[in-house]
Amino acid sequence: MSFEPSDLFGPLAKAEPATRTVPVLVPMPAPGPYSYGVPAGMAVVPGSIVQVPLGPRKVIGVVWDGEEAGKVEAAKLRPIEKLFDCPPLDEAMRRFIDWVAAYTLSPPGLVARMAMRTPAAFDPEPMIEGLRFTGHEPDKLTPARRKVLELSSDGLSWTKSGLAHAAGVSTSVIDGLAKQGLFETVFLPPPPLVAKPDPDYAPHRLAGPQEDAAEVIVDDVKAGGFSVSLIDGVTGSGKTEVYFEAIAETLKQGRQVLILLPEIALTTAFLERFHDRFGAKPGEWHSDLATRTREKVWRQTATGDIRVVAGARSALFLPFEDLGLIIVDEEHDPAFKQEDRVFYNARDMAVVRAHIAKIPVVLVSATPSVESQVNSYSGRYKRIHLPTRFADAAMPDLHLIDMRRHPPEKGGFLSPLMLRAMAKTLEKKEQSLLFLNRRGYAPLTLCRVCGHRFQCPQCSSWLVEHRFRGQIQCHQCGYAEPTPQACPECGTLDHLVACGPGVERIAEEVEKHFPEARTLVLSSDMGGVKRLRLELEAIAKGEADIIIGTQLVAKGHNFPLMTLVGIVDADIGLANGDPRAAERTFQLLSQVTGRAGRTGLKSHGLLQTYQPQHPVMMAIVSGDAGAFYEREITERERAVLPPYGRLVSMIVSADNRIDAETHARQLRMAAPAVTGIAILGPAEAPLALIRGRHRFRLLIHGRKTSDMQAFVRTMLERGPKPVRSIQVQVDVDPQSFL
Repeated sequence: MSFEPSDLFGPLAKAEPATRTVPVLVPMPAPGPYSYGVPAGMAVVPGSIVQVPLGPRKVIGVVWDGEEAGKVEAAKLRPIEKLFDCPPLDEAMRRFIDWVAAYTLSPPGLVARMAMRTPAAFDPEPMIEGLRFTGHEPDKLTPARRKVLELSSDGLSWTKSGLAHAAGVSTSVIDGLAKQGLFETVFLPPPPLVAKPDPDYAPHRLAGPQEDAAEVIVDDVKAGGFSVSLIDGVTGSGKTEVYFEAIAETLKQGRQVLILLPEIALTTAFLERFHDRFGAKPGEWHSDLATRTREKVWRQTATGDIRVVAGARSALFLPFEDLGLIIVDEEHDPAFKQEDRVFYNARDMAVVRAHIAKIPVVLVSATPSVESQVNSYSGRYKRIHLPTRFADAAMPDLHLIDMRRHPPEKGGFLSPLMLRAMAKTLEKKEQSLLFLNRRGYAPLTLCRVCGHRFQCPQCSSWLVEHRFRGQIQCHQCGYAEPTPQACPECGTLDHLVACGPGVERIAEEVEKHFPEARTLVLSSDMGGVKRLRLELEAIAKGEADIIIGTQLVAKGHNFPLMTLVGIVDADIGLANGDPRAAERTFQLLSQVTGRAGRTGLKSHGLLQTYQPQHPVMMAIVSGDAGAFYEREITERERAVLPPYGRLVSMIVSADNRIDAETHARQLRMAAPAVTGIAILGPAEAPLALIRGRHRFRLLIHGRKTSDMQAFVRTMLERGPKPVRSIQVQVDVDPQSFL
């Protein structure tokens, strides 16, 4: 379907003569591309990135597939104003954008926008001024000048700073020679952002299961075509080294590689391991990159100058020149799910992109998602299991601490058994990690006199005390205020009490028991990415004794001296109605305890719990992941939950509660009667108020074979159109139920 801009924006401006009509997809929530005229002499093809007028604005768009006859003659349409000098989006990328839009029920323009978010990269990078030796002789030959001339006499071109650095002289020496006519000015192409990786730079010597696993995925790369492999291996089993071999084979074929990581901004250790193996770092892609760097990565990926990109989920929409392999590391991680504007799971969409491009995709995890496990058990994915750690390093000994039998002292949160183990670890000059998935000092502050609880004025969530910053803050919308001294309800001074622990409170308790220890708190809200990277490097170098951290410590980091991991509240993830609660808790606790003993030192993991008989706790300490997955899969199948059933979440939000509830009820009434699909709700979402917006949720449950997209599309078409402040968000295959 295409649309005419004149239909939306009134009379057309006087257009230049156009020879034909093409559809152009623009980055806005329209249901399809608009028709534009192509000026005489402009050669556009499907995928060309162009600038077009849209109402009073000029916007970036991409020429879409198909010649458009349209209801308006080409000469009468508004013309394309500019064709950018950059490679067009290839057919596979365009098909991928269409597929994602159809599957997620998102406007295709918003999906295409994710592939075109760096407009400055669409024009070629400017040439760099350089120098080339003319062959003349200087009036005076000094030792410094001799070094410069020896280097430059090979006829190659140099930048001034590069030549000065190579010769070990100041740039003034180069300037003096240039004034005498010994150098002519030349213009050089901009240097690549990263050097090309060498597949033969430093190959790993793999053995046993690792060697067998590498052989399987390398054979897939050699064979070409679409395939999905799941590398399922315990923490520290050498999964990264295994898929490095597949990357090496892809590079030998002259093709590009995409590595998706959940927290690329923090994984300095991964970038160093890649450099050690291939002699160069990959191109990085994540939100913390400087704007200019992002532009270079986009451009050089499109031109093929960058051969390997390691990036966050949005890297899936980079326009690779010749993509040959996709790796999804930590494929189970919830960070791969985007829940803003276009809702998609990068793991699942990576499989789709590989299928469209007819290339292999490798999923990697020590604790795979239930969906991936089911696909591997059924033979849909090729399962590659690594049961032991690399170099036969032992897994940590895991034990449960029953907090009913070994409670902490009054006012504390650490069991005496945990404190005793930490003391022994300190004596051996090794590291301890305490994990608690709660930021701040305390999750709730209340008045001891009147019972007033500090709640966010814009959200239905409590304000979390951050004692290090002297604030109480909402973790939903970011609202913050100074920590009060008196209760705003009754006015009583010094009677506010912090309820429950956060990582800051655990740090306070640790410093009380171990005042001489070097203690470090790792939390995503304490400093930016640069600070976190430095702290992670310090831990790896042994410059901290006790680390207290949130879930970011579970992101594949390698801490050589860490031999004790303590889980402060192992039950925290089980206390909600999320159908994935058991899976998430198992994955998170397994990943965290896997930080211990990765270099072969004898290690321990202690889990503080009030539910020692819970199947998740039993599975973790027994090391029997298979039993846990078998039980979880059986329960999913019985309840017809993913991957045996399908879910779609619809969140209706508005500035007032009545509008949100009314619109949600009208949407439900508009649903078609379809066998096998049921609607739950509308009901207030668990977080019923966020940023001042009231939220009601409809949860649509269908069979595995149900056409959920058609069902939801019919609901939206038949239902009321959102007016005033009402918004409807559709999340196919939801990961969050808040």
